[in-house]
Amino acid sequence: TVKEDEHPVHIENMKGDIELKNVSFEYEAGHPIIKDVSLKVQAGHMFGIVGKTGAGKSTIINLMARLYDVTGGEITIDGVPIRKIAFDDLRRNIGIVSQETFLFIGSIADNIRYADPDATMEEVIEAAKSANAHEFITKLPEGYNTKVGEGGISLSGGEKQRISIARAIIQKPNILILDEATASMDTRTERKIQAAIDNLKQGRTIISIAHRLSTLRDADMLCVIENGELKEMGTHDKLIKEKGKYFELYKLQSEALQFINE
Repeated sequence: TVKEDEHPVHIENMKGDIELKNVSFEYEAGHPIIKDVSLKVQAGHMFGIVGKTGAGKSTIINLMARLYDVTGGEITIDGVPIRKIAFDDLRRNIGIVSQETFLFIGSIADNIRYADPDATMEEVIEAAKSANAHEFITKLPEGYNTKVGEGGISLSGGEKQRISIARAIIQKPNILILDEATASMDTRTERKIQAAIDNLKQGRTIISIAHRLSTLRDADMLCVIENGELKEMGTHDKLIKEKGKYFELYKLQSEALQFINE
């Protein structure tokens, strides 16, 4: 249902200034998922989105990537309405690493190269190293030529995730969206993935949804979404001082972690 504008605007290299102006969205009429949300993401900054499951966080990033069209309001990137931007430019400039990793039938190298079919083998290996994936790939029966997907070998969740991060690294997107990118990992794998993501962050606009709030402490700006509405916005320190929704979520998590560690 999302169609390209008849006269699309081309933005070769996006700076990454993203603005939501009174954005509303519903999958089915009369059931709003996002309600009148306005926020600004500054180019080159890291912007964190937090909230409980089902609050509408993933929907917001899907709208930013124009996987859906808003039903009310407007989203702009670098001042241009997202509906007017050429699909090629949107897809090239926006990279997404989500908890749902998808591997295509083919070799591991092909899967990494998916975002840039012209990438050389050296670039594929470089991206895998940055994604902390090179080590496990070289131990596979045929290394980078090992087949995955239907009929191929099966990889663990953490291994698939690192391949999807390598894919994002090779794409070199100017805007990177991280949707619960380390959600289902054990702590050791999570550390490796976190390190891989840190390699990706340099000089980009980052929009990150994270279940573990500790991974968002470094964000330049955070917002709290609840029932599709924007409840709070500010830095980690500011939101902790305000003792509102973010403070509650943070306190709950810290207590849970202490309980687990005892």
